[in-house]
Amino acid sequence: MTLLAAVRTELKKQANPAQGAKMQAYMKSALPYWGVPATPARAVFREVFGGYAPASLAAWKRDVLALFNGATHREERYAAIALCGHRGAKAFQTFEALPLYEELIVKGAWWDIVDEVAGSRLPVLLEGHRLEMSRAMRVWSKGDDMWKRRSSIICQLKLNASMDLALLYDCIEPSLDSKEFFLRKAIGWALRQYAKKDPAEVKRYVKKNEARLSGLSRREALKNV
Repeated sequence: MTLLAAVRTELKKQANPAQGAKMQAYMKSALPYWGVPATPARAVFREVFGGYAPASLAAWKRDVLALFNGATHREERYAAIALCGHRGAKAFQTFEALPLYEELIVKGAWWDIVDEVAGSRLPVLLEGHRLEMSRAMRVWSKGDDMWKRRSSIICQLKLNASMDLALLYDCIEPSLDSKEFFLRKAIGWALRQYAKKDPAEVKRYVKKNEARLSGLSRREALKNV
């Protein structure tokens, strides 16, 4: 049985069609949901992936994409994201994994997928390959794909004290004047996170860029200052 078939079988056992309809409506998803909440879904993924040990980077990528591209329900895409962070794939969390994460972000193209990949997987690559990843994120920040732009802005959220301020500002800059909600929200979110480390610097930055920052970005940035 493939990983996809195993995940689908276990999710189907816990399916709640009424809940699934509500989840699909809330997420505005083209894919339906089985209606399995996050906690039991994660338990399913842990059970199915328990002894997972891919033989190579290529095998791991194939397994992740088979889950993601073969999904008939959105929870199966969540399973693909969970497989990205599985302990069996720890050795593959190198710069060579970035094309896989880029594909998931571009194909996922919605905040639930994008924010999990950008918020949980990209920071691991940043910590291990700072120079290459910083260069890549600066390129993403200037590109046409809005979700890659958002990813470049929020990819340091979990790095806390090791956040690179120059990288953050460089990734924000191309989107400062954007009218896109998801970019405005990302800017405020990232600045709010950095304010935990240096609130005075965030206040200075917001004041300096007050004319360009949206009201949403300003409010989010200064929420806890």
